Amino acid sequence: MDAHELITRNAAEVVTEEEIETLAADPDGKRAYVGYEPSGVLHIGHMLTANKLIDLQEAGFEVTVLLADVHAYLNDKGSFAEIRRTAERMRDQFIAYGLEESDTQFVLGSDFQLDEDYTLDLHALELETTLARAERAMAEITSGDSVKVSQAVYPLMQALDIPYLGVDLAVGGMEQRKVHMLARDVLPSIDREPPTSLHTPLIADLGTGRGKMSSSEGVTISMEDSRDDIESKVNKAYCPPTADPEPTEEGESRENPVLQVFEYHVFPRFETVVVERPEQYGGDLKYDAYDALEADLESGELHPADAKGALAEYLDRLIAPGREQLAE
Repeated sequence: MDAHELITRNAAEVVTEEEIETLAADPDGKRAYVGYEPSGVLHIGHMLTANKLIDLQEAGFEVTVLLADVHAYLNDKGSFAEIRRTAERMRDQFIAYGLEESDTQFVLGSDFQLDEDYTLDLHALELETTLARAERAMAEITSGDSVKVSQAVYPLMQALDIPYLGVDLAVGGMEQRKVHMLARDVLPSIDREPPTSLHTPLIADLGTGRGKMSSSEGVTISMEDSRDDIESKVNKAYCPPTADPEPTEEGESRENPVLQVFEYHVFPRFETVVVERPEQYGGDLKYDAYDALEADLESGELHPADAKGALAEYLDRLIAPGREQLAE
């Protein structure tokens, strides 16, 4: 797989394709970053963007993980002392999950976001940005009906982090798209280059196939889960025998989250996936690529129950090192 394929594999969107092609032509020494609020335990959302960081490391990128303690504080996630302790635990979990430690720089937001130059640039962006523009970008972090001033500043800080970290590529889930577009709009006003960005897909709710899998709502999978927990959650997952389920009676679109987790979590990390089955049901199935597994589910060769059994097995393999680190 060449650099361009590694960079764009399983990406929902890149902005822009021309800029990505330039990075792919000479990726060695280029830097990519993802920012995470320190929130305790890695869950499947963190793991999706971490998989992309692993792809980028294989392509030759250096990776920066921003453990955004100031952002977490602005989002009312606890005291600085509590948040920083959580950030240290998350760092160890990312390494356990598979990020190459020698090519990964972990940075606390407070390492640079409280400096005078950063503060003055942030105020300059505030002067250039209407409240309505900031509100569009901050939709993913607000909760409840009352919007706080800190939440309006939050996306401007995310935009400013990009030049201050000196990165060439900003990575995030599709929920970060509005922030990256804000950054492309406002950073030129302070003579900073607009960022190239890459957005990963959103995994649907595991139990229903609707909306977005969330650690705060519904069912999610995290490094705290035991093997039994993972099996129980996957066995209850929504998995019709198709990659394109019918919408709900209310017209709400649905995805097959079991297939999504195979595509975005399992196949990027394992060269071969084996679905174990008793001989009377046809014996084991072996897949070297996601498309073949999807095709077998569609044709009926692969039963959803057997797909779920294999998914639980491979998720447990991915999560086990982090679970052991947490136990220590």
